[in-house]
Amino acid sequence: MHWMPAGWDHHATRMADETVRPESRWHGPLATTPRHLFVPRWWTNSRKDGAWGYELHDGASDPDAWMTSAYDKSLSVITRVGPHHADHATPGTMVPETWPTSSSTLPDLVVTMYQHAVIADGSRILVTCGSGYGTALACRRLPDQQVTSIDIDPYLIQAARERLAETGHHPRLEVCDLTRELPGTYDRIISTVSVPAIPATWLTALRPGGRLVTTLSRTGLLITADKTADGGATGKVAPHGAGFMSTRHGDDYPPAPDNTARWDAAKTAEGESVTTGRYPVTRVSSTWDVRSTLELTVPDIEHHYDKGTDGTRTAYMLHPDGSWARAQATGPRDLPTVHQGGPRRLWDELDRIRTWLVTDGDLPVAGAAVRIDPDGTCHLARSGWTATVGAG
Repeated sequence: MHWMPAGWDHHATRMADETVRPESRWHGPLATTPRHLFVPRWWTNSRKDGAWGYELHDGASDPDAWMTSAYDKSLSVITRVGPHHADHATPGTMVPETWPTSSSTLPDLVVTMYQHAVIADGSRILVTCGSGYGTALACRRLPDQQVTSIDIDPYLIQAARERLAETGHHPRLEVCDLTRELPGTYDRIISTVSVPAIPATWLTALRPGGRLVTTLSRTGLLITADKTADGGATGKVAPHGAGFMSTRHGDDYPPAPDNTARWDAAKTAEGESVTTGRYPVTRVSSTWDVRSTLELTVPDIEHHYDKGTDGTRTAYMLHPDGSWARAQATGPRDLPTVHQGGPRRLWDELDRIRTWLVTDGDLPVAGAAVRIDPDGTCHLARSGWTATVGAG
């Protein structure tokens, strides 16, 4: 049995009070599930000796930080970066900056996903595992035998099984690629990992009338859809954004392509086009509707943002086809000078979307109708706007 710090239940109850109303079905699970048990060690993004990386923290060595991190309703606690499990690292370790590959998702977002699923008392559900905390919440809501939890990582499944057992739960846990054949059939599929497109295997595994809840990779789109008689599904995009780590198919994400040449151009080149932008520099990654619309319009743009010590703001956009943009302004409300190169004008695409937002007050991705074909092709539509995300 792991050490349980005194007073953890006070922290859990406070978090539950901050997350949902007392009469919510999820208040009890939040207030009685020891989240800290699922994150005994974790990583935080830190800067050391001038370089960014991830620093390991150990809960038993710092109980105050452990409770603060574990019971923050709006904090995803990172448990794995690249191939490095926090459980296996030495306290004080730093690893170079890379992509996080597993976490304990922020509790209010886990509950939001479960609320969108509208889980009934008799629902048989499939959830994604990670640290196992979200699975524990589901097991507080439903009998264990109605909960299946999967992960691509065998160690995460092993650790979650042990920690769930310590909380008195024994759901079905399976090592499984989320995008391939699923181990059973379900009334609800709730993914706290984003997917590039809806896998056709989900529709096969959903029972008639069953519901899927997920997010699309590289966007903030939270999709809820119910299975239809033709084997597809219909639903909508939530009016608010959500985001998760992308699904992976092995021990780590594949290495990023070498974009040194594009970076060099984006940082220093004059470009074929030099204009003044219509709007101040924005951190695109901090928006969900603009970012999502741009991703659906021009997929796979890489965004970077810098703020200098003098207040200068610079945004960079890179695309695999060789297009790039650099927008720089001296103040937060100043219009930027925009340099662009390559076959497409990426900043112009962004400004068109921002004009759309200013003119209409919102973008059609928010609340868009969703139709999913049996092969997973996802069609979005609202107010004359349409987009398609290819089959999974």
